[in-house]
Amino acid sequence: MYSQSINFDGGILKVEKFFIPSSEAGTQLEIVTAKPQHQGPFPTIIFNHGSTGRGHNKSLYSRTVSPGVVGDYFVERGWMILFPQRRGRGKSGGNYGEGLARDGSGYSCNVEIAIAGFERAVEDVDAVVRHLRERSDVDQSQLVVGGVSRGGILSIAYAGMRPNTFRGAINFNGGWLGKACSSHEFVNPSIFERGASAGIPTLWLHGSYDQYYRIEHCRENFERFLLAGGQGTFIAASAGHALMFKPALWTNPVDQYIAALSKG
Repeated sequence: MYSQSINFDGGILKVEKFFIPSSEAGTQLEIVTAKPQHQGPFPTIIFNHGSTGRGHNKSLYSRTVSPGVVGDYFVERGWMILFPQRRGRGKSGGNYGEGLARDGSGYSCNVEIAIAGFERAVEDVDAVVRHLRERSDVDQSQLVVGGVSRGGILSIAYAGMRPNTFRGAINFNGGWLGKACSSHEFVNPSIFERGASAGIPTLWLHGSYDQYYRIEHCRENFERFLLAGGQGTFIAASAGHALMFKPALWTNPVDQYIAALSKG
């Protein structure tokens, strides 16, 4: 483990980078984390990255994703944040296997392949949660999971699949398959529904002009989630898939959300 100041996606964070064991023997996951300078334990959020667009550009797999705009937001409010890189992403070991087509053309629209990729991602989040349970600087009663795009839907679903773990879940522009795959109409709501049993408030932040997910589809996913018993707030902002990089559009609702979690 080491500390340094690094520029990630437009933000400057004093971060620690280290590796933890994954569920796959001999394979480690890269973690980037940032936390306030004062003494912990800290409320803590796991923030999950998304895909690589169409999935065909393998040079993007090795890019460590640690958006400074998100890290700065949470650290300034007294939170610790972890950016795990799932297998085959960033400097993590193993192959990137989250639903890629066998012919190397990118992400597959095949339902079985897509869902298997999602299940693989769940295994990596399990490894991160095991790591957090061993840390003395984590307030175990104040854990939140969040993410963007594939990381957003992963976070909502994971909270329900692992109940009594998180106080909240935050979804930026979440979805597993984009509208280029007709199967997204089945895959996305079926994954989101897995989070409904969490029994915690969730926050869904979506761009009204997202190039991957129609806002109508996102609202339908949310309604399916509520009908399955989920709790949450849906916010549509005047942005596209890059909503996460426009904090002026989401700072106030996220401020209100985490304040309510702290009181709960």
